[in-house]
This record gives sequence, C-alpha cells and structure tokens, in this order.
Amino acid sequence: MTMTKAIHHGGRPVWAEISLKAILHNLRVIRKHIGAKPKILAVVKSNAYGLGAVPISKTLQKAGVEWFGVTCANEGIELRESSIRKRILVLTGFWPGEEKRLIENHLTPTVTRVDDVRLLERAAKTARGRKSPVRFHLKINTGMNRLGIEPAEIDDFASALADCRHIQLEGTLTHFASAEDFTARQTDEQEKLFRACLDRLRALGVSPGIVHMANSGALCARPSTIADMVRPGAILYGYYQSFDPPQKGHEVKGCIPLEPCLSLRARIISLRDVASGQGVGYGARFVTSRPSRIATINAGYADGVMRQRTNRGCALVRGRRVPLVGVISMDLTMLDVTDVPSAELGDIVTVYGKDGSDAIVVSDVAREIGTVTSDLLCALGRRVPRYYA
Repeated sequence: MTMTKAIHHGGRPVWAEISLKAILHNLRVIRKHIGAKPKILAVVKSNAYGLGAVPISKTLQKAGVEWFGVTCANEGIELRESSIRKRILVLTGFWPGEEKRLIENHLTPTVTRVDDVRLLERAAKTARGRKSPVRFHLKINTGMNRLGIEPAEIDDFASALADCRHIQLEGTLTHFASAEDFTARQTDEQEKLFRACLDRLRALGVSPGIVHMANSGALCARPSTIADMVRPGAILYGYYQSFDPPQKGHEVKGCIPLEPCLSLRARIISLRDVASGQGVGYGARFVTSRPSRIATINAGYADGVMRQRTNRGCALVRGRRVPLVGVISMDLTMLDVTDVPSAELGDIVTVYGKDGSDAIVVSDVAREIGTVTSDLLCALGRRVPRYYA
C-alpha cells in the first residue's frame, strides 16, 4: 500500500508526504561521492527546510550522521529535547546573551566576530559543572560578505583566543556565494583566500581543527572543496542545484542520483462547469477560452502552493498534467481539468511529487518561477500535516 492510500484525513484534505527512504538514499549517495574520510553535517535549519527537523534528524542520527546544522539556539534545543545527541553546530553565530543557552544545551557555537570570543569565554568561565573547554567553530568571510571575521582580523582573533582558557577552537569554515556558477571565478577565489587564512592561523600557532567549506553545490561539483566535513542541505532532501552552465548540472545528475523526498497533495473539493469567456478567481486573471471544467483544491499559498505560480505550471490529476488557473489564493487553488473528463470530487491532486509515470519536482518548479528550491520547501505551511515513511 502506498503512503497516499494509507493516509486518512479528519481535517482539510491537503497533506505532505516526506520520504525518509529517499533521504537515506541521498545520504548514501553523498557518502559514496565524498569518500569515507569527511564528516557529514546535515543541514536541518528552518525545520529541515520545512520538512520536519525532528523526525528527519532522528532518522539521520540512526544512520550515523555525525553533525547537524541549525540557525539558532532554539532550533538546537528542539533537537536536544527530541533525543538528538550528536553534535549540533549553530551555523549563523549567536546574539549576545544567547551563548549561555548554547553552552547549557551542549550546542556548538560559531564565532563570526572577534568580540564573540570574549563573550563566549566569559560564559564558559561561569558555566556550572563544566570540566572541559567549550568547543566552537570560527567562520571566516571570504567573499559572501554576510557573516564571519575578515581575513585581516585573523591575527586579532588569534590574540583574543590566546587569552582564553575556557574555550577551544574546534573547526573553521567559510561559505561560498556562488558554488554552482562555473562561468565565474568567485568560488575559486574564495577557496584560495580561505586556504590562505588557514595557513595564517597555523603560522600563529592556532590549529583550525575541522575544516569545512563545501555546501550542496560545492560538494557535488567542486572536489577540491571537500575537506574534513561537508554541509549538504538541499541535496540531502533530493534536490539538485541550478548549475551554470547547465551541462555541469547534467554531469552532476549522472554521478549523484538523488531521490526527491517531498510530495504535496490535496483532494478536489469542487468541480464546476464554466462557460467560455468567463473569469476564474480573483481579478479574473484567467478567462476561459472554451467551455471548461474547473476543479478547486483546498490548498493555497498558506499551504505551499506559491502565488507566483498563478496561471503558470501544472499539477497532476489521474497521472495527467493539468494547468493551474486563476490567482492562487491563501487557501484555494483552481485547475482546468477539462482534458481529464474522468476527474471526480475527492480525486487526489499532486502539486509536487509523482503520480503514475509523471512527476512534478520542486526544483524544476523553482527554476520555472525564478527562485531556489529551499524557498519552495520552506513555504510548506505549518497547518499542512506531514507524514513520514
């Protein structure tokens, strides 16, 4: 029995299916691609890109993932309270005052400013019951220009760290701005600068510890960036990056066969025969050009059907593609099912996922509307129940 057939609803007929089997498959593919030595940090920030951080992290922990990446203390604490005992790195630094909660919950902070060193040392010094130093990672800005100490601040960082007895540098990282763009040299320049910063740390007597820089795009297509640890995000969930030139993407797909993990489905709650020349939805943005059969599903942009898909793209009904028509509203979306005369009330509509021999993949839709896959995944509404298998 498929997951879809096994689901019975007592509420709104819209739901998401998250395939843990697909995620585990992708983890195996990543391990095979990078080799046995590098550690894997699974990026589960923002509720694992909207897919469910707790059930996904539990599955990955059982599969031997060594590290998890989150955005803030609250995300890390949620995992700790859900029996995640592996290492958790807070990727985007910490706000002054947050360091105490990081230490108390055995979360690994990321230092992004030289001043963070002193804040962390003060908190570690006063932490109760600690016998070992608080380990942290250092982020270096090499061109993203968001977070991280500047290369020119390496000496200042080393000097500040030398005065600390209660914290320990465990790892050093940077983040690439355009790892998927092979028409530009930015990533090569970032990697070169990062390695120079590592050399400077070592020259000052500071071991950089676990070196990591490869995000999903770099992990897939830039082998020189695979260091002591890698940070897969979207590819862990089965979605490729948009490489430039596209041929690079074809090469990646050939050697890293991913399986998308998300299906978003709803049921037809209304079928209406509409005459030719009639408007459908807000503002009559869609006007029928023939006598049409319009279906409505109980899912809109509050559920994850992006408003940018208004009059663009398709969904699947009985294994056939049907166009989305009219303005996508908060709770409802309309489809033209004129060419599926057998469509009935209660039929399943696949917004993302597979139905029969066809499939609508989140990453393909992202490219169609000019955004990134993670934008669509994170748009999955809180009120949409998630089912895992």
